[in-house]
Amino acid sequence: MTSIAHLTIETDNGSGREFYTDALALGELVQVQPTAEPSSGFRGFTLGLVTAQPDDVDALMSDALAAGATELKPAAKSLWGYGGVVQAPDGTIVTLASESKKNTGPVTREVSSVVLQLGVADVVGSRRFYEGKGFTVAKSYGRKYAELDTGRISLTLNRRRDLAKNAGVAEDGAGSHRIRIAGSSAFTDPDGYAWVAAD
Repeated sequence: MTSIAHLTIETDNGSGREFYTDALALGELVQVQPTAEPSSGFRGFTLGLVTAQPDDVDALMSDALAAGATELKPAAKSLWGYGGVVQAPDGTIVTLASESKKNTGPVTREVSSVVLQLGVADVVGSRRFYEGKGFTVAKSYGRKYAELDTGRISLTLNRRRDLAKNAGVAEDGAGSHRIRIAGSSAFTDPDGYAWVAAD
């Protein structure tokens, strides 16, 4: 299995690590480094955080907003659970969702899984590219969605316009994705997402 060791978010001045470690409780899973590459609009990806229950979503959203995030979609019940969307101070879009629609215990703010959701032009073509790199497909729904088995940080391939719509933003964007994915080798995928070899 090819796995993701961590993600690196690129920011204008390299600041903002505390937002991911403290407000979102992600520890070492997300790093931050400076970049001078321009970026505008939708960067093409979202960072999905899954918790056990709605109260944990509310707690993380509250902490994210207090740390300077902007609410894109308020937390609410949906067909498949409970969740909301915020945009980090650096521009990264973060989706928060619970595994359950009901609270079953005290608030823990614990993130049970992290999902890097990539918006791509061609889900089937991107899936084949990643399979060629040694990735295993865990789930696939034709041209709409594919989930790859990448360890503690899951990776999904989504139609770009669908991902933007789910996040509540326009799909237009230009410049750098402002994310680097640390894995077993360095390469750039068909949509320009950069992978680097993990330390």
